[in-house]
Amino acid sequence: MRRRQVVATDERVADVTLAGDSLTVSLMDGRSISVPLAWYPRLLHATAAQRGHWKIAGGGYGIHWPDIDEDLSTEGQLSGVAAPQNPAKFAGYRQSKYSTSEITSQQTALW
Repeated sequence: MRRRQVVATDERVADVTLAGDSLTVSLMDGRSISVPLAWYPRLLHATAAQRGHWKIAGGGYGIHWPDIDEDLSTEGQLSGVAAPQNPAKFAGYRQSKYSTSEITSQQTALW
């Protein structure tokens, strides 16, 4: 019988990159998680400055954006599940930059 080699993983956050329409989280073990920004409406509608102001939280397993009160975990991202949100909640959010007509049907389907 063949034995499988067990590889140690470290799912703590090393870095966060927001570019274009993607959120990429680099993990301490060298892996990267890249997900559509549309999965996280608060980040999607935030300004570049708000997106850039993040902190590692939750013992290294989470990310917190204090300006928009958004929290994500590496566990949630690794599971591939979008944030459950109510589109009506964001109808007035960042009204000066986005109108509700700019929220695509794809993004609405994720909510």
